[in-house]
Amino acid sequence: MKKFRPQKSQGTVIERTNHLEQDFTTTTMNEKWVADITYIHTLRDGWCYLASVLDLHSKKIVGYSFSRSMTTDLVLQALHNAVTTQNPEPGLILHTDLGTQYTSEAFENALKAYEIKQSFSRKGCPYDNACMESFHAILKKEEVHQVKYLDYESAKLALFQYIEGWYNRKRIHGQIGYRTPQEVEDLIRMSA
Repeated sequence: MKKFRPQKSQGTVIERTNHLEQDFTTTTMNEKWVADITYIHTLRDGWCYLASVLDLHSKKIVGYSFSRSMTTDLVLQALHNAVTTQNPEPGLILHTDLGTQYTSEAFENALKAYEIKQSFSRKGCPYDNACMESFHAILKKEEVHQVKYLDYESAKLALFQYIEGWYNRKRIHGQIGYRTPQEVEDLIRMSA
């Protein structure tokens, strides 16, 4: 299995505010989201990139985007998809690492426009975003490392089927009462 080896960043990383402080507890959905990028290898197109946004309450992947390049547009599209499907109230916290895509002016402006509060992991501390790291580990174990993707398009279809068809709608989680993320969200929406 081909392993991605990220390049060390050349510039100095500026520490930013961590509103989450490893407190992953929530009282309802669309209160705290976490986001990150992971690498997916394809035989023809090489490395491709999946940006995901996860709701800490339902464990649902509320937005994601898949691309051949790891750009700010990739994370902006994942964020846009999440906001469009969830329509969160102002004040939601979105927590990410200090990647250049998430610290970019364009991403910061998008969050301000959506009235989302930005939170960052400390440099070199994956535990600050443990829930997102956990989702990507599950994705790799259950899907990505089980197959070889021919190209970007076949990987994109497989990821859609895994996230929308399996993870969000059929895979149960002990942390949420042995329900699926979609069941948890549906229950909240029905009682609102």
